[in-house]
Amino acid sequence: MNVRLRYMLLTVVTFLLPTASLAHHVLGRPAYSLDEESNTPPSMQVETQLGRYYINFMAFPAFPEPNEPGRVHLYASRIADGTPFIGKVTFKVRDDSWFNTEPEEVLGVQEIDDGIYRQGFLFRKEGDYVISAVFESDGEPYVIDFPITIGKPLPVGPIGAVIIVLAFVLVGVNIMQRRRLQRLQAQRHHEDASDA
Repeated sequence: MNVRLRYMLLTVVTFLLPTASLAHHVLGRPAYSLDEESNTPPSMQVETQLGRYYINFMAFPAFPEPNEPGRVHLYASRIADGTPFIGKVTFKVRDDSWFNTEPEEVLGVQEIDDGIYRQGFLFRKEGDYVISAVFESDGEPYVIDFPITIGKPLPVGPIGAVIIVLAFVLVGVNIMQRRRLQRLQAQRHHEDASDA
C-alpha cells in the first residue's frame, strides 16, 4: 500500500473513533444513568437575602408534569461567613388559585444533606402552586415562598373566563342595540318619506 494512502486512512479512522465512543454520553454522564435526580436545569430559581441568610431555592425538572416526581432544593447560608444553616426545614405546599379553600399541606421535614435541603413532590393535577420552606434560626422565623407551575394549566383562570364571557355579552348587547336603533331610524325615515 502506498504510504500516503496509509496516512490518510489512519487520519480518517482517528477522527471517526472518538465521536463514536462519545455518542452515548450527555454532558459527560452516560445517558443510561439519567433520571429525575440528574443534573437537569431547574424550572425556576429564587435567589434572595432574607434576614441573616442568603437563600437559593430551585425546583427540578425544568417542566414538571402531573403524576411525575420532582424535587426542590434549598440552600441557606449565613451572609456573614457563608456557613450553611444547620437545622430542620419544613416544606409546605398550597394551591395558588384564586378560589382555593384547601389548607396548606406539609410535604415533609428535611435535614441538611451535603449542604442542601431536598424535598420530593408529586402533583396529581395541573395548576399553579406555591411551595414554602419554613425554618427558624436565632429565634427568627424564615418563610421562603417558591411559585411552581405543574403541566400546562389554562392561561385564563376563572376570573379571566368570567371577564371574557362578560365582554362577549356586552359586545353582543351593543351590536343588538345598534341594529335596533338603525331599524328604528330606517322606519322613521320611511315614515317621513311616505308622509311627504
